[in-house]
Amino acid sequence: MKRQKSIFIGTLQCIFAGFCSGFFFNLVMILVVMLVSDGLGAETLDDVTKNKTVIENPDEIKPEEVKHGSLLFKNDQGFIQAPTLDTDVHIQITGMIARITVKQKFHNNGADWKEGIYVFPLPENAAVDQLRMYIGERIIEGQIREKQQARKEYQQAKASGKRTSLVEQERPNIFTTSVANIGPDENIVIEITYQQVVRYTDEEFSLRFPMVVAPRYIPGKTIIAGFEGTGWSVNTSQVADASRITPPVLNTEQGSEHEPGQEPEQNSINPVSLVIDLDTGFLLSHIDSPTHQIDIGIPDNTRYSIKLKNEKVPANRDFELVWQAVPGQSPKAALFTEDMDSDVYSLIMLLPPASEISPVLHREVIFVIDTSGSMSGPSIVQAKQALNLALTRLKPGDRFNVIQFNSYTDKLFHFPQSVSHHAVRQAQQYVDNLEAQGGTEMASALRAALLKQGNNVNDSNHLVRQVIFLTDGSIGNEDALFNIIQSQLGDSRLFTIGIGSAPNSHFMNRAAKFGRGSHTYIGNISEVQTKMEALFSKLESPVLTNIHIQWPENCVIESWPQNIPDLYLGEPLLISTKSDALPESLTITGDIAGSKWSATLKLNGGQKDSGIPVIWARKKIAALMDQMRQSRQRKGQEVDALRNTIVETALKHHLVSKYTSLIAVDVTPARDKETLLKSHAMPVNLPAGWEYKKVFGHLPATATNAPFAFLSGLLMLFAGLLLLLSQKKHVLDI
Repeated sequence: MKRQKSIFIGTLQCIFAGFCSGFFFNLVMILVVMLVSDGLGAETLDDVTKNKTVIENPDEIKPEEVKHGSLLFKNDQGFIQAPTLDTDVHIQITGMIARITVKQKFHNNGADWKEGIYVFPLPENAAVDQLRMYIGERIIEGQIREKQQARKEYQQAKASGKRTSLVEQERPNIFTTSVANIGPDENIVIEITYQQVVRYTDEEFSLRFPMVVAPRYIPGKTIIAGFEGTGWSVNTSQVADASRITPPVLNTEQGSEHEPGQEPEQNSINPVSLVIDLDTGFLLSHIDSPTHQIDIGIPDNTRYSIKLKNEKVPANRDFELVWQAVPGQSPKAALFTEDMDSDVYSLIMLLPPASEISPVLHREVIFVIDTSGSMSGPSIVQAKQALNLALTRLKPGDRFNVIQFNSYTDKLFHFPQSVSHHAVRQAQQYVDNLEAQGGTEMASALRAALLKQGNNVNDSNHLVRQVIFLTDGSIGNEDALFNIIQSQLGDSRLFTIGIGSAPNSHFMNRAAKFGRGSHTYIGNISEVQTKMEALFSKLESPVLTNIHIQWPENCVIESWPQNIPDLYLGEPLLISTKSDALPESLTITGDIAGSKWSATLKLNGGQKDSGIPVIWARKKIAALMDQMRQSRQRKGQEVDALRNTIVETALKHHLVSKYTSLIAVDVTPARDKETLLKSHAMPVNLPAGWEYKKVFGHLPATATNAPFAFLSGLLMLFAGLLLLLSQKKHVLDI
């Protein structure tokens, strides 16, 4: 009886010990993961507004006391009032050159002195060359500085009470405006000007103006000491600047940040007005915006005035304008020039003719679809419809596979399969059942897509290998992904399809460039058919490769890009040059469908335009940044030399870059040094169609250690049971 009682007591002790060990270990691990997460969904908006927005001794205010248009943050003490922001955009397009002016109006509704920090998007090819700060009737011109020097001057001016502003580049398509010493009930207007080349493909012109930085998925291990920005994420081993590219996001689903009684759409922060003056030089058959409702005025036959039908729109989706010439007037070549100092800068466009040879291309097509949480809502519907449409274009003799990724990567088939009715139907059923959830672990999906697989890899050598990548690109580790593409591409070609209302254009464009492919965007369901048909035409047509430019021997020319990318059907050749004198002509050669191709372009005449040197400098900097990315794994001296060249080019042309910034400082102090300055990170809207809980949520939902913590707790409980059995055996052996 005593032995049975001892066994019973030992059993209870071991069960209790195992349960307690597992429970408390599990609890501690979950708390650690909630506080320090490796993934995107590790922090709620309440955490953001209380912890990550830099606020010193916030001034409390009751919601019923606010003025119209005020922005409130909720914290433990109540509500605080942040500066508000609205944006006016003016776009002037002449031919293929667009000059855009963005006015950001910061208004301080409170009674304290404020600093506003706003993370915002611009096109990935934007050449930002001008900053102005308006204080009442006064205008302060921005100056270009190396980034660290600009930050130092900004901090000194901020501390001394001077009104000051700083514009920095975080990514080619993400910038930060900081404005310090905004007085009570005061407006400060920051005017940023940039230039870009409009896109021309398939005889259609287009221009995108991004309005919101979508939340980025941040992989990697947390760097505790690396938090230096005002974003919701800390820096990680894979995204060292995560805290600078993750602005706080307004949660319209909760409504706590809105004025009482107002709907989220009515009170969306950062309203944007937009006006476009378009001078094409030719008649148009079509002009429209697939993203917004617009009004179009026609002052004369080739000039158009465009504005938003609603005067202000929420900054929650990219704006796009498309226009097309009447048949027979689409440009086949164009030349824009500008003299600067003793040099001639030019922008040259040539549209190669379509090949008359249409060989039958047998392909191995790998479809990759992003099913992460950010793709929820309309985005996943668009992506699935586009993918199903692409499956119907496969032909006998092709091979294919479908890969989906979120926190994990999954393949439909172990190896690419030959096209058959059964295989295609199986793929369509697979796609129909996909749901958007989890993180955006893109690296493993890229590796899987670029890796040749099969029972006999040599059997696919005769196939043209194409990877079709459907994603919103909402990731923060772009450079690591570009390295994967460059190192593992082989003879594949990568085509990116940007999905949703605010895709990451930097990733879409550069991934396609490094993948020797092309890119397109699908912003709504109505675009799926036309955009995919245009992509199919490129995929199924011959490619112009091995492109070279032959300049006259007596000419000293620096042209970018130096390595001309392959050109697909409907894509023009674009070259930016700097020379001591413009040559009379140039000759372009290449290969298409197994035949040699060449064309000679006369360079006399052309159109005089402004901003051509800035565009040339921006293209040079982009090319040098690509070289630097490849050089980091080789010699430090080479990286230093490239950096110095980038800085020299940016300073000469007054350009914001990764290493240079624009700063404006008012000479007269406005705030007494004894008066407290309160800093606020300006929140952004969630992109249209996104679901907040799918992206953030209340617990770590994607690519974090929460599942590991839970399993660890169970393992501890299991260990307790093993201890029980061991002790039981020991008692019985007595």
